[in-house]
Amino acid sequence: MPLNDNPHSDDQPEPEPVLDLASRLTQDHHQSLKLWLRMLSCTVKIENEIRSRLRATFGITLPRFDLMAQLERHPQGLRMGELSKRMMVTGGNITGITDQLEQEKLVVRVPDPKDGRVFSVRLTAAGRRAFATMAQVHEEWIAELLQDVSGADKTQLIELLSHMKHSLHARDDK
Repeated sequence: MPLNDNPHSDDQPEPEPVLDLASRLTQDHHQSLKLWLRMLSCTVKIENEIRSRLRATFGITLPRFDLMAQLERHPQGLRMGELSKRMMVTGGNITGITDQLEQEKLVVRVPDPKDGRVFSVRLTAAGRRAFATMAQVHEEWIAELLQDVSGADKTQLIELLSHMKHSLHARDDK
């Protein structure tokens, strides 16, 4: 679907308006506010669908899946504080998620070799196998949910959002 304002041809009826975070906006609202709420609406819609599918298919929550994804990228393990920073949640949340995954034998806490007072969290062999299965299905779900966006539009969106991300991070560095 092109990124223009009217993705429908003239001979097709207009679709029913989608009521979401962006639906309350009018022409008088700032363009940046419209963009932010449109991005947020899309993110929330996709995230809610993924949450529902993860729970129904694998009996797992999105935060637990996300923690396992972080650990899958770092087989040597990550400290709890690093997990908290990467997932942008409190240390208490990380502890609770880790406790659940540890009870299910999907992760293990190991003393940090550099500092015995601190623990790193690693996926177990069972955790790696379980996550590999979930990650494959998760990727298929994302592809399905975004199938109506052309490859060219996906590329353009990735480039535009990358530029936005760099701009926002540059503001943080000032």
